[in-house]
Amino acid sequence: MNAFMIALQFLTRFPVRLKQYPEEEVAGSLYWYGLVGALLGAFLYCASLFLNWVAPGLSLAVMAALLVFAWVFITGALHLDGLADSADAWLGGNDKEKVLAIMKDPRCGPAGVVSIACVLLLKFACLQTLLEHHALYLIVVPALARSAMPLLFLTTTYVRQHGLGSPFQGNVSPGKTLWQLGAILFLGFLITGPVLVLVITLAAITLIYLRASMRTKIGGVTGDTAGAAIEILEAVLLLGLVAWG
Repeated sequence: MNAFMIALQFLTRFPVRLKQYPEEEVAGSLYWYGLVGALLGAFLYCASLFLNWVAPGLSLAVMAALLVFAWVFITGALHLDGLADSADAWLGGNDKEKVLAIMKDPRCGPAGVVSIACVLLLKFACLQTLLEHHALYLIVVPALARSAMPLLFLTTTYVRQHGLGSPFQGNVSPGKTLWQLGAILFLGFLITGPVLVLVITLAAITLIYLRASMRTKIGGVTGDTAGAAIEILEAVLLLGLVAWG
């Protein structure tokens, strides 16, 4: 339970405040990322129902904009920060040390701003369609994107010596990784049906490309690139559900 609460505290702004916890429980929290993502998706779905109830005259565009705001707020823009840092580093760094140094810089450059704008714009556009036809799909998107993180850390070297993801290095179980991924895929299939096969194929291709890019550029994964992967996967999953759902 502590591992789940650690994941909830790290990935969301829900009122969870754990002050001390051992490193092995931090490592175990990785397997709960998918479930926390499902809770985030359920929060967004309930928010859409609430908006329909209190303001039935709202246009889909306004509702989509409010949900994007809620999405950013409830996650604390954690993964957007990783996306911006990674975009700046990918554009401005010519070698591993330079790329890693740029990702540590708290300032946000043009590439970071543009990457955030593009991802949020795509989410906003896709949400308008989902809200009209398949609002329940909102539960699936954050869950699937986060459930891919154990697989990423299992198969990719963590390149920082002391970072937020360092407890995961060498401590990721293949069995637990497949179990949690299978559970989230089953939930996704129950909600979306056979269309999930096409959507997951698109997401898998995206993750393979992102992992290859990380290995080429910096030799592995960091917390920032993992956050960037979550944001990109969410956008790709939304796009796939809109295109084929």
